[in-house]
Amino acid sequence: MYLIRMKNCAFFARHGVHDEEERLGQRFYVDAELTVDPGRALEEDSIDGTVNYGEAFEVIEKIITGERRFLIEALALEVGKALTARFPQIKRAEITVRKPNAPVPGVLDHVEVTIVWPQ
Repeated sequence: MYLIRMKNCAFFARHGVHDEEERLGQRFYVDAELTVDPGRALEEDSIDGTVNYGEAFEVIEKIITGERRFLIEALALEVGKALTARFPQIKRAEITVRKPNAPVPGVLDHVEVTIVWPQ
């Protein structure tokens, strides 16, 4: 097994519970840590048997910029499920979604959630 880490993938989207979050939108950041079974891909130096991280980015982007979700937890889970469905070589996906402008009555850098799929 080996790890692929994609850090701080940034997207503009309109997720959140409040109507203003949908209307205004904001940036969301995604990290994906993917545990991959290499099969023979590493020994054969072949992209065909591993995870093409350009395609993985597109999977993440489609979900994050797509249908509005109230919970960033739901986004993270959807990303994990989609990546493992698209790439059967991924045996474990740890997905973190960060929301820097969470509507809380205080000052913070961001709110983030992490899910692991499969659970």
